[in-house]
Amino acid sequence: MDTIPEQGFLRLPQVLQIFPVSRSAWWAGIAAGRYPAGVRLSPRTTAWRAEDIRDLIERTGGERRAA
Repeated sequence: MDTIPEQGFLRLPQVLQIFPVSRSAWWAGIAAGRYPAGVRLSPRTTAWRAEDIRDLIERTGGERRAA
């Protein structure tokens, strides 16, 4: 979790490097309530709070590793 800033926002490519799932799995997880919803910064820009991503990693038992 050293690569996650204490505060601020992360864009989707950054989130998926930290929590490696596919884009479609990420969006499905948001719809199902498993992953945190993003914050709309503009009509075409969504980002996630660094705190929410840290909480997700802690809740799921640590950083997930890509197979």
